[in-house]
Amino acid sequence: MATQLAVKQLANLAGISVRTLHVYDKIGLLKPSIRTTAGYRLYGEEELLRLQQILFYKELDFPLKEIISILDDENFNLVNALHEHQKALIIRRNRLDTLLNTIDKTITNLKNKTMDNYEELYEGMPKEQITAIRNEAIEKWGENAVLRSEKALLEMPKMDINRLKAEQKDITNQLRFKFLAGQAPESEEVQEQIARHYANIRSFWGVSDPTDLKAAQYKGLAELYTSDERYITSDGKADAEFAAFLRRGMIRFADRMLR
Repeated sequence: MATQLAVKQLANLAGISVRTLHVYDKIGLLKPSIRTTAGYRLYGEEELLRLQQILFYKELDFPLKEIISILDDENFNLVNALHEHQKALIIRRNRLDTLLNTIDKTITNLKNKTMDNYEELYEGMPKEQITAIRNEAIEKWGENAVLRSEKALLEMPKMDINRLKAEQKDITNQLRFKFLAGQAPESEEVQEQIARHYANIRSFWGVSDPTDLKAAQYKGLAELYTSDERYITSDGKADAEFAAFLRRGMIRFADRMLR
């Protein structure tokens, strides 16, 4: 004779309460295979498989009345049902994985949003140099523009700032490679990188709307690349030819795309 489980044994095995099994019995969802003369409920293999189906459907948020209707349908097929549960649970698992990944990213962003003042934006520089650079930027671009840029960066997670810096370095490397390869600043390949450069500068300046960084401002930055050797260096040395190449590319982009 097959092993029969008492109600408490089945409850422990399935991770549910004895009271739940009593309710399932009362509403006709899961009846014991045997009820002893002393009133004890005993459950066999068939009931265990039915309980498994009940728990699967409950996991998928089916109401109890609907579960009864499904399991009592004469066309119900256990193997087909298990395949359907498998598909549904995989979809749910993937959705939960996505949600967990989103939570991880959000936690990381919130933990990394720790900069308290603009001096942290110039990490590694002497304080006197920071002040000089900041005052010079205010003189060239206006206090409102500098404050807006600092505010945007202070509100940005450090990981995003690091991403912008890495992207900036990659753009410069790509442009330098095309410069050394003899490509013209007006070529399509160079202009694609200039478009990346423009978007990167907008992010650093805290400009979300492309129309807020106008042609004149971008051209002004282009002029700095040839007039101020600090803006374009290679291995710590000024690179006038590359600066002129970049200036031409930026002006071309501003004339074509920022009108």
